[in-house]
Amino acid sequence: MVSRLISDRRREPAALPSDPTAAREVVRAARHRRRMEARRRRYLIAGLMAGAGLLAAAGLTRQLFFAGPQEEKPTAAVRHEQPMLAPPSQPASPPPEAGAAKGDGTFAYATTDGPVAGGAGALKKYRIAVENGASLQADAFAAAVEKTYADPRGWTAGGQLRLQRVKGEGAADFTVFLATPVTSEAMCGTAGLHTDGYSSCRITGKVIINLARWNTAIPDYGAPVADYQTYVINHETGHELGHGHEACPDAGKPAPVMMQQTYGLKGCIANSWPYVDGKPYTGPQVP
Repeated sequence: MVSRLISDRRREPAALPSDPTAAREVVRAARHRRRMEARRRRYLIAGLMAGAGLLAAAGLTRQLFFAGPQEEKPTAAVRHEQPMLAPPSQPASPPPEAGAAKGDGTFAYATTDGPVAGGAGALKKYRIAVENGASLQADAFAAAVEKTYADPRGWTAGGQLRLQRVKGEGAADFTVFLATPVTSEAMCGTAGLHTDGYSSCRITGKVIINLARWNTAIPDYGAPVADYQTYVINHETGHELGHGHEACPDAGKPAPVMMQQTYGLKGCIANSWPYVDGKPYTGPQVP
């Protein structure tokens, strides 16, 4: 349609009147008409070009304002160091049987010496201390530790180690502490070990047992609390004797005593002892 409107097709010239004046007027009218048509063509072309520009601008505007949000390029993930192990989910407040969350930070010591556990090997002496406010007598805790050390499945079973409890704050190679969660966390923290008040730990010369774990063990342990108590004594004492962490050897097998059973059994079953069937029982070393 545009091509027809701006066509330059020539028309056949009209015959002029014989009268000169009339002919001159016809010629003038024809010239005026051609000038007007040329002007209309210029206006039409300009209008078409302006319209095209408006359409282009409108398309750009639509692209800018109505297009969907631009997809952002993914950024590299920030890698964060993970804690060695996180404690299992705990209730908002510990159950009453867990015992006091905080004591006064002082300790009472066992009042008697104990017999030597083990038949041969180097003799190591230990003390027993229970935090005041833990609602447990030091002598009662000492009896549980002594029983664990004397068991033929314990650390003395190999014939290379003997253990003996000494009374009070007498000279000893290490001390076994029973401390409330707040105090045990503070004690472990002095060596950079962060237990979140949940687990036990060992620092040089100190085996530190968390009171709440002693009283309630852990969820889904699959064994009596007394078995967990034996485990935690043997595990932390194992560190004092130079043993590192171990992993579950295979699903359904006993957990090595040096496995961090407090943080879950990982397919193994609960085991409290370093010796099973008269032999040392271990798992893969944990770096």
